[in-house]
Amino acid sequence: MQQLEKNDKLSWLSKISFGMGAFGKDLVYALVGNLFMFYLTDVRFVAPAFVGTLFMIARIWDAFNDPFMGMVVDNTRSKWGKFRPWIMIGTVLNAVVLALMFWNVDLEGRPFLAFAAVLYILWGMTYTIDDIPYWSMVPALTDDENERSQISAIPRLFASFAWLIVGSFGLKIIDKAGGGDSRVGFAYFAMMVSIIFIVCSAITVINCKEKVVTKSAEKTTAKGMLHVLTANDQVKVILGIALFFNFAYQLSNSFSLYYFTYAIGIQDLYPIYTGVAGIAQMAAQFTFPMITKIIGRGRAFFLACFLPVAGFVLLFATGVIAPSSAAAVGACSAIVNYGIGFMLVFITVMLADVVDYGEYSLGTRNESILFSMQTFIVKFAGAFSGFVSGVGLTIIGWKAGVTPGAGTIMGMKVIMLVIPAALSALCFVFYKNGYKLTGEFYDKMIAELRTRKES
Repeated sequence: MQQLEKNDKLSWLSKISFGMGAFGKDLVYALVGNLFMFYLTDVRFVAPAFVGTLFMIARIWDAFNDPFMGMVVDNTRSKWGKFRPWIMIGTVLNAVVLALMFWNVDLEGRPFLAFAAVLYILWGMTYTIDDIPYWSMVPALTDDENERSQISAIPRLFASFAWLIVGSFGLKIIDKAGGGDSRVGFAYFAMMVSIIFIVCSAITVINCKEKVVTKSAEKTTAKGMLHVLTANDQVKVILGIALFFNFAYQLSNSFSLYYFTYAIGIQDLYPIYTGVAGIAQMAAQFTFPMITKIIGRGRAFFLACFLPVAGFVLLFATGVIAPSSAAAVGACSAIVNYGIGFMLVFITVMLADVVDYGEYSLGTRNESILFSMQTFIVKFAGAFSGFVSGVGLTIIGWKAGVTPGAGTIMGMKVIMLVIPAALSALCFVFYKNGYKLTGEFYDKMIAELRTRKES
């Protein structure tokens, strides 16, 4: 028999504290996602094909690692709940690994390749330990639709601010901290990010407590985990959307520094593009609850998919008509990233709804297993985008420090702009043809779940 605790509305202290956890966590992910490949290829002079292959191998391992971490979290019983202990454990471990990844170690050639490979795989594993329980807390914090929209938007807002800092100021901080020595600068920056990460996670753990709690003696088994992932038809839909979106988002993110440095030839446009991106994403996440309330989730989801398409098309045109225009680049970035900001919140809200749907249709509430798939998708998309970037750079003939030819520049535009635009459009196809947790069906589902709780 299941007992559920009464769900009270969240205090602003809890909401902001939860957002702080995302800020620290995404400072880490922005550093690795945006700059680790650049660090390896341009600072340590590692072949891009090796980097891309490494990223893919690490994510194949995560395909097995992430869902089982979700099962471990779901089976955890402690006075701190099942999420918070793992958030803190994962944070400390990941912070240590991050600092070592960028450590100015005196290794070259194969020894350095082995060093980098082992630490990158360990980074992915330890990030999982923190990320899965963190996002799994969302449906456990509240089941109120408006509160859930807020508690999904706030951490995304904080996360976008983290990406803004790394994208706009990361390279400048690295240059300043290292006194012009990139190896030293990266090492200091990574240590600083690691410390901030630990402090932010501690704030989350101290001030946030799950309220929607299913107390059951039954533990989730590997067989049960597979059942949860295969029997819930909405899982497949949301994971398809998340996969296409994250691949588009992370491919354009990871490639943008190469694009502005080599295809456009003006690296100073990169911090403008990423700075506006962070502001636009934060604006989208701040206005998400209001916009969805006014125009509805369906129309808002359309904007989330097709604003990036429009922005990428305009950025392609800008590269031909006015490649050096900071204003044009900033405007294109604003259009792309307002849509991206919406989608980041949408995926969290929709996954939380899928958790409710699993309880409604299957009778089990498995937050961590379902949110573990988000963690895996994010990391897999990041690795696959890194693989495409690394192998793509090799195929199109890019070489560090060499002025690219016309064919190489066109190849960069396809990777940076055309592929992400197509993937963004595919997200809407998945949503339109498969997602059903809206309107009357959603209202009926929530009413039924509340009736079950009362009885």
